[in-house]
Amino acid sequence: MKEKPDSKYSSTLLLPKTNFPLRSEAATREAGYRQRCTTDLYHWQRENNPGELFVLHDGPPYANGHLHLGHALNKLIKDFINRNRVMRGFKVDYRPGWDCHGLPIELKALAELKGRDRSALSPMDIRTVAQASARAAIDIQKNEFLSYGIMGDFDNGYLTMDKDFETRQLKVFYEMMNRGLIYRANKPVYWSPSSQTALAESELEYKDDHKSRSAWVGFEMDRPSEALLNVLPKSTSLQAVVWTTTPWTLPANRCVAVHPKLSYTLFRTSNSVDQSMIYLAATDRMEEMKKRFAASAPATDGSATAQVTLEPLAQVLGQDLVGTTYRHPLTSESLPFIAADYVTADSGSGLVHTAPGHGMDDYKACLPLGIEAFCPVDNVGKFTPEAGKELEGLQVQAEGTAKVLDILKEKGSLIQEQAYVHKYPYDWRTKKPVILRATSQWFANVGTIKEASLKATENVKIVPESARRRLEGFVQSRTEWCISRQRSWGVPIPVLYEVETDEPLLTGASVQHIIETVKEHGSDAWWTMTTEELLAPEYRNNGKTYRRGYDTMDVWFDSGTSWTMIEEKMPRPHLPFVADVYCEGSDQHRGWFQSSLLTSVALTGKAPFGTLITHGFLLDAKGFKQSKSLGNTVDPAVVISGGKNLQKDPAYGTDVLRLWAASSEYTRDIAIGKTILTQVAESIRKFRNTARFMLGNLSGFKEEEQVSYDQLSRLDKFMLAEVYQFSKNVNAGYDEFMFNKVFTQLQYFTSTTLSSFYLDVIKDSLYSDAERSLQRRAIQTVLFHTLNAFTRSVAPLAPHLGEEVYEHYRDCFVSPQPSVFLSGWLDAPESWNDLQLRDEFSVLKHLRSEANQLLEQARTAKVIRSSLEATVEIQMIESKTGADQEQEEEQRISGNRGNTDNLGSLSQVLESYADDLKKLFITSDVTITGCGAGSSDIAEEDGENVFVREVLVPRLGLCRMVLRKATMHKCPRCWTFTSPEADTLCPRCEPVVSALQK
Repeated sequence: MKEKPDSKYSSTLLLPKTNFPLRSEAATREAGYRQRCTTDLYHWQRENNPGELFVLHDGPPYANGHLHLGHALNKLIKDFINRNRVMRGFKVDYRPGWDCHGLPIELKALAELKGRDRSALSPMDIRTVAQASARAAIDIQKNEFLSYGIMGDFDNGYLTMDKDFETRQLKVFYEMMNRGLIYRANKPVYWSPSSQTALAESELEYKDDHKSRSAWVGFEMDRPSEALLNVLPKSTSLQAVVWTTTPWTLPANRCVAVHPKLSYTLFRTSNSVDQSMIYLAATDRMEEMKKRFAASAPATDGSATAQVTLEPLAQVLGQDLVGTTYRHPLTSESLPFIAADYVTADSGSGLVHTAPGHGMDDYKACLPLGIEAFCPVDNVGKFTPEAGKELEGLQVQAEGTAKVLDILKEKGSLIQEQAYVHKYPYDWRTKKPVILRATSQWFANVGTIKEASLKATENVKIVPESARRRLEGFVQSRTEWCISRQRSWGVPIPVLYEVETDEPLLTGASVQHIIETVKEHGSDAWWTMTTEELLAPEYRNNGKTYRRGYDTMDVWFDSGTSWTMIEEKMPRPHLPFVADVYCEGSDQHRGWFQSSLLTSVALTGKAPFGTLITHGFLLDAKGFKQSKSLGNTVDPAVVISGGKNLQKDPAYGTDVLRLWAASSEYTRDIAIGKTILTQVAESIRKFRNTARFMLGNLSGFKEEEQVSYDQLSRLDKFMLAEVYQFSKNVNAGYDEFMFNKVFTQLQYFTSTTLSSFYLDVIKDSLYSDAERSLQRRAIQTVLFHTLNAFTRSVAPLAPHLGEEVYEHYRDCFVSPQPSVFLSGWLDAPESWNDLQLRDEFSVLKHLRSEANQLLEQARTAKVIRSSLEATVEIQMIESKTGADQEQEEEQRISGNRGNTDNLGSLSQVLESYADDLKKLFITSDVTITGCGAGSSDIAEEDGENVFVREVLVPRLGLCRMVLRKATMHKCPRCWTFTSPEADTLCPRCEPVVSALQK
């Protein structure tokens, strides 16, 4: 910090003048810029920007409760992209959306209706409260999004519960139906007893430590196949050993599956009481059988387990077992063995209990054989009467499992019960385990379009690229999509059923009539109108009676069809995608990304997105996942406005929250905490400080007063070369959607390029030169371009800061704009990219760094206080070392030349910049002497006042720096030690002051 000049000359110095405050006071000052850079900006650019349409399609957040930091991160990434595109002249379309249907909102509605008899509630009772709840949440979230400085068309956002949205959604259903992609089937689906509805795979989460009561069960064979009879000893009983992790599914058992090519062994056990009992299991599982039978028998020798041996009797192939029947272990019903390729000998016994009502592999194996998908379990997860009197009404995953095991034990069929910890699906909303349960559901056949879907993603830019495999994996593994749900709050599956046959009425005329009804009255019509009114006219008098179904659509079908809004209102048929960008969290690879892709490809043949961006989840400062239960969440509202205790939780303002998001490597999981926020706040303070200095020194400057490029000094031209490179790097960061790279560039540019170098060097000229001097106006020209680059670069990330800075130098422009976002994007002409100059200054900055170390030594020794009290002599020792010359020759031959190879020798560089060195070093003088000056010359001087440092500049040469205390007098105006006499102005200041006094 420069000391206050002598009061005699202080009025002659051109000190910075600006009312731009160093402290942001963000919590109050940002509000003054909010409207200008959000709502007003959005509408202005839609009407006035000359460029092409750019559509970032918003993945709708759930309309339930307050926003959390994950919402903030998501919306901020989108806003960075949109603002950058606005400044580049695009017409940005961004309409925030809300996902309004589904279970959480319905459960919230039911909680509000808690005082009423649940059985007496009609669907409309629930829907009315659910709709009001969603609208209230949307109002809250809209205001919270606006507090983040999000620019968008919030007045015309989309809601999945709006009539026009529901109509488009039903049209997608209609088109997929016409293409044969919609069908109804009674097959097992993921069913949530806690939610009482079917679930899609995207609504599951897997718990790795789920504990099951698995069972090893003996299935008694009653009619062996001919091949089995040929090897089976006479007068014996035969039991197939079957393992299941879900004993509650045994009532639904319909067959046992074997692999046709596997070898199976008949064996006796040494601990069997009845030696006529023979067991059957896969040959490769004999060691496992030994463990199971040992564990099932008490030890007789005091050891932990019994010693059991197995006596193999014969072997048969799986295909020879087909045709065998067995007695159901619970009902004694005679059931068959079947062949199935999915059976392995990797686990269990190689014989698989098959219940087509409770497993997809089981269902697929049984379907061609005409074996029904029997499911004696109701929608709350309890056994129905079909499971038997002993089991009826028991919850299958609790007391139902226990009862099944008790019955098996009583019948002598339970070989062993075993606790088994494994990965198991849970309902992601209720966090409770699900079951597989056969019910009549509606499905979308995605198996026929998944190859086209994968093809459509080949030309999609995916950020990060590693996410491509994740999305492709989810699509590749999927063959069907259960789109029906057993809820009241949603869009109805538009199907009526013939009462007598339960056959669905699924025709173009019927569905089209329902679509027109919803278009006019909304989806509530499904529950408020009569069945007759919902029937298309041609079916009203055909002698049949119909009923409406009450299934609603999967909410992923709701949000997954949101692209139709863009296709309808802003069609761009020439593009291979619907929207330019989708951006959501990594969980959406199995959710919204996938449902959007499948429905878009089904109807348009193209991907819904041109670029797909995925971000991670939030971690606390210690790296733990943020969770309300852990109490480690960070509320974005507290970051912006502060907490109850402002000392503990200060009000950082919106821009600090935004810069935190920008600084994060969002493609991974992201940490946030008090220390991180403090660091970001310090960065914005440095940004403000740097901007404030430039603003203060542009006081009175006008754009038309710029000095032409060829009149600039080499230092000024070098600074413009740095601005060019900065702009190039910033553009690359925005183009790659890597905003942390932009943030890093801003930090380096302001702290290192500007504050630590250029601004430090040019301060003296700005303060002391004549106001209208060419040198000072040249510096102001560079500051003007530099401030433009800085302000435009930071504005998409910190719009309030960008607006505030721009407002304080807007009058410099010939044609000022009302907002920085209307002032255009970075404009650094190629002529600024002087590589030779950059190479030369890399040498000069290296020497400056060495000189600074000498100056610090002198300060520590208290020989000087200010660097202006010193002079530096640079003594050339050797132009280039032999090693340097050998290295240059090797590089010349290999073609790998360094960035100083075109500079000649060190002495040539120094002589070229001899007049600039004292300015660069901020000393009162720098002199250069030739080769040969040695340490003996220095030894004759006062060693306490002389500081020496040898400096090697790679590939250029070696020199010695000698620092001495200045011998001339201090100028009372600029304080350089360049005056010939005490208390007299230096040769630079004297004419400036004289001119001012005239």
